[in-house]
Amino acid sequence: MVGLAGAHAQVSARVLAHAGRDLRGYSERQWQELRGKDIGFVLQDALVSLDPLRPVGREIEEALAAHGWGDRARRRERVLELLQQAGVPEPALRARQRPDQLSGGLRQRALIASALANAPGILIADEPTTALDATVQVQVLAALQAIKRRGGALLVISHDLALVAQLADEVVVLRHGEVVEQGPIAQVLQRPAHAYTRALLAAIPGGRGPRVATALASAEPANAPTPPLLEVRGLRKAYRGPDGEARLAVDGVDLVLQAGRTLGVVGESGSGKSSLARLILGLTEADAGEVRLNGRPWIGSAAARVSEAQRRPWRRAISAVYQDPLSSFDPRWTVARILGDALDAVGLPRAAQRARIAELLELVRLGTALADRFPLQLSGGQRQRVAIARAIATEPRLIVLDEAVSALDVSVQAQVLDLLADLQAHLGLAYLFISHDLGVIRQVSHDILVMRHGQVQEAGPAEQVFAQPRAAYTRALLAAMPRLPAPVDALRQA
Repeated sequence: MVGLAGAHAQVSARVLAHAGRDLRGYSERQWQELRGKDIGFVLQDALVSLDPLRPVGREIEEALAAHGWGDRARRRERVLELLQQAGVPEPALRARQRPDQLSGGLRQRALIASALANAPGILIADEPTTALDATVQVQVLAALQAIKRRGGALLVISHDLALVAQLADEVVVLRHGEVVEQGPIAQVLQRPAHAYTRALLAAIPGGRGPRVATALASAEPANAPTPPLLEVRGLRKAYRGPDGEARLAVDGVDLVLQAGRTLGVVGESGSGKSSLARLILGLTEADAGEVRLNGRPWIGSAAARVSEAQRRPWRRAISAVYQDPLSSFDPRWTVARILGDALDAVGLPRAAQRARIAELLELVRLGTALADRFPLQLSGGQRQRVAIARAIATEPRLIVLDEAVSALDVSVQAQVLDLLADLQAHLGLAYLFISHDLGVIRQVSHDILVMRHGQVQEAGPAEQVFAQPRAAYTRALLAAMPRLPAPVDALRQA
C-alpha cells in the first residue's frame, strides 16, 4: 500500500487509490513524493529502519527537509517537539544519539516521531507500540489519536488486541494472508464470528492458563529455607552519554531468585532492565556490587579473585533468550548447526550431538524435520523456540529472558509461555523474566521487581504487587496498562 513491496513482488489489486488517485501504476518517484507527506509509515523494527550511523535527530530533520519544512533552525526546534510528542525523555540529548545508543523503546519512539514529522493524512503503523511499556504506550496512543482528531486516518497493524480496541473504529482479522473476519470493533471483539478471532481473544496474557498455573503452584514457596540460586546485592553500573555526563543505568539493585521460580522484572524503556540482565549474564562489567550464582561469587570483587578456569564450569548454569533471535543467529547456519554450536561449548562429542539436537527440538515442540532449515525459513515463533532450545542445551539452572515474547502475536505468545512453564516444571529451571508487558509478567511470575531510572521501586509476590501496589510508579504502570472493554474481557476469561 506504500510501494515498498520490492521489484520482485507480484502485486495486484482491483482498487488501490488515495484521494481519488489510482496508485497501481505509480513510479518509484511518485511513491517517494507520496510517502512521508501524505502517507506516513512506521515499521516494526526501528533498529532496521533508522540509519545506524546518524543521530536520530538528524534523520527526523531530513524527513522535514525532504518536504520543504522551514529553515534549519526551525527544523531543529520541530525535531525536539516531535520527540517530546512521541514520549522521548530528554529530547535534546536523545536527538544527538545514534540508534544503537538508545533502548528499544526509545528507538521506536524516535521512528514514530520521524513518521509524524510532516503531519501525514494517513499513518500506517505496523506494531507501533512493540517493546514499549504501558506508560509510554499511553503517550504513543495520544500521538496517534491526535492524527485522528486532525481528521487524519490510521491503519494500525498489531497483535495487541487491547491496543486495537483503543484506536480502531473498524477491525480486519487476517490469517495466512486472508481476511477471516471484518466489522466494527465492538461487534468483532464482543461477538466474534470466526474461531480464529475467538482463539486470539482467549490467548491474551494476563490471566493464568492451566499449564502456567500448574507450574506456578508446583514451585517452591518464596520463604523456602534453601539458599537462593541468584543473589544480587548493591549492583551498580553507569554509562557516559555523548555529552560526557555519567548516567546510572543500574543503581544499587538488590534481588533474590530461588531455584525453580520466576522473577518478573518490569519497568519503562530505559529503566535499566536490559542493563541489569547484561550485568547478571556477565556481558558487562559492574561498577559496584556483587552477584552470587548458586552461592558462588559470580560478579564483583570476590568474583575477581576467582580464576577463569574455576569460573568456566559455572557458565553453563546460566543462559539467555533475547527478543529477536535473528540478531543472535548466523543466517547461514541451519538449526542443527546453531544447536550444535551450543553443544560444542559444553564439550559434547560430535557423534552424540545429532541425538541431543533431536531431543532438544522435541523438548521445544518443533520436531526434527526443522533441523536442516535456516532461520529465515522459520516463523517468528519457531525461531524463538530454537532460541529456547539453544538456551537449555547447556543444561542451565537459570535462564534470563529479555523481552523474549514481545515480538510474537498473542496466539504464538501463549504457546511459548506454556512451553516455558512446562520446561520449568520438567527441568526445574529458574527464570529472570524481563518484559514491559504487565499482562505477560502477571501470567508467568511468582515474584515481581519494578524498576525505574535504574532503581528498584517495588518488589514482592506477583499477586500482592498487582492487587496492592505500594509505589506510586507501580500504580501508574497498572493504571496505564491497555485493557479490553469489560464485556470483551469477560468473554475472554469465560
